[in-house]
Amino acid sequence: MPPTGSRSSSRSGGSRWTSISLASRLRMGKKSDKAMVKDKNQSSVSQEQQDENSSKTPEPHMCSGHFQADFIELCRRNNVTFVTPIVLRGKPQPLPSQVPEGKPEKGKDKGKAPPQPEPEPEPELTEDGEPFEPPPKTYITKGKFEYFKPTIDVEMDNPDKTDTVSEVYIRGWKIDDTMMHIFRQCWPSMDKLHTINLWHAGLTGSTVSILASFLPVCATLKNLILDGNTVKEENFGELIGEECLVQNVSLRYCSITDKGADSIGTALGSAKKSNTKLLSLNLNGNQITDVGAGHISRGLRMNRNLLCLSMSSNKIGDKGVVKLAEALSRFSLKHEEVVERRRQISEKGSPDRNKSPPLSRRAHSNDRPGSVRSNTQTEKDKSKRDKPSAKKKDAKGKDAKEDDKKGTKGKDDKAGTKKESRGTRASMAADAGKTAGKSKDRKKKMTPQEQEPTEASEVINPLLEVADYMDGELWVAGNRVLINLNLSRNQVGEEGVQALLKAVQYQTTLTQLESKHSGTGLMRINLQRNPISSDSEALKKLHELMLTKDPFYKPSPTPDAEAA
Repeated sequence: MPPTGSRSSSRSGGSRWTSISLASRLRMGKKSDKAMVKDKNQSSVSQEQQDENSSKTPEPHMCSGHFQADFIELCRRNNVTFVTPIVLRGKPQPLPSQVPEGKPEKGKDKGKAPPQPEPEPEPELTEDGEPFEPPPKTYITKGKFEYFKPTIDVEMDNPDKTDTVSEVYIRGWKIDDTMMHIFRQCWPSMDKLHTINLWHAGLTGSTVSILASFLPVCATLKNLILDGNTVKEENFGELIGEECLVQNVSLRYCSITDKGADSIGTALGSAKKSNTKLLSLNLNGNQITDVGAGHISRGLRMNRNLLCLSMSSNKIGDKGVVKLAEALSRFSLKHEEVVERRRQISEKGSPDRNKSPPLSRRAHSNDRPGSVRSNTQTEKDKSKRDKPSAKKKDAKGKDAKEDDKKGTKGKDDKAGTKKESRGTRASMAADAGKTAGKSKDRKKKMTPQEQEPTEASEVINPLLEVADYMDGELWVAGNRVLINLNLSRNQVGEEGVQALLKAVQYQTTLTQLESKHSGTGLMRINLQRNPISSDSEALKKLHELMLTKDPFYKPSPTPDAEAA
């Protein structure tokens, strides 16, 4: 057995080690707790910074006019998962040009042997021994999944410069509100953009409203094509508002009914406002009936800018055509139009009527108003006007005496004065010729910018035209600015053709009588594929009358003219 002293020493040593290990554990625990606290503090600080960064709104992106760069950046900011690629619009590849062989120059190719024709290469064969067909050169084949992927096709004035995009084509994929807001930021900054084509893009009432909101900002935009977009709200009238700069709008096959025709007619023109930029409107392939044609004719009454209107393949009958013919010939003003006419005439007659009179110098005086003059002052003014001055009397007396003296000398000086007058006239003519020559030279040297611009002819408001009072109503001349009307593939009958014939006859007589032309009237009417016989007398007369109004019409030569 071990001695007792050794046991006691071992026990005392063990107790020391246990106390040291406990102390070290306590210290390590404190250190770990401090480290945990530090980690928690750091994590809380980082989380607060993230929350602050997320709460801060990012700065708006300033578009530079480079469509591709701006579009990608805006899609990233709007968290768009799939960024639609922007590609150049596909065009058929040109055929290999056949350069004609030029004629050999004289004296150069003398003594030279003609070049021998190159031998034709042997055709390549496939594994089966059949001749190998090269890939086509007029088109490019793509896989079906790649072909149907959504893309934004563009055309550029210069393919090497991304800021020269002139046309944008989107076909066959849906444009939602987020994408339209992105286009709202991109397209106004593009200086060359003149055409937007959104074919079957799944537009809705909200996307049409967003599109209409930034169209007036696109300064260079001229053509807007939205074919194949069925919109439940039919708010297409917002696209051709008073401030819109678009000249050509196409809304073919958009399932537009009389509801949409009402909004379009109101946007074309009303008593208080009208569109002054639109030149062509295409409404082919819709569901417009006689009621809708009446709405369109209501817009034509006050519009004096639209040149071409196409409503082919609709459901327009004789009643609708009669309304259109009435707007083109002459019509009676409604109550609201009469009120607006009176207001405009009063403003035109007295433009300063609503202006307040200017304040006089004595307006702030306490004695009397500045506009009233005293009686003594007016009497003094009258006396000054009535009394001739003494100087004038003396001058008259002297003139009378001098006339008596000059009476005898007048006969002697007649010959001399004639010679002097001839000389002065000749010198004046010479000076005039010199100045005329100098002015001609100046006109030749003047650049088009230096020349004074000619005054543009003002378009007369239809409400301010000469009106005839008949049967208690005011009648004014109709629209003579529209030159092309397409009503093919509708339900026009004999009554509608007769109404169009009367309208064209009225326009022809009116343009011949008036010196100031406010339009030439209709120059082309298309009535093909309508339920009317080709033997109709009204149709034949209308056809003959429209032939003479065709700008390319050449009358057949008469036998007298042929003999001459």
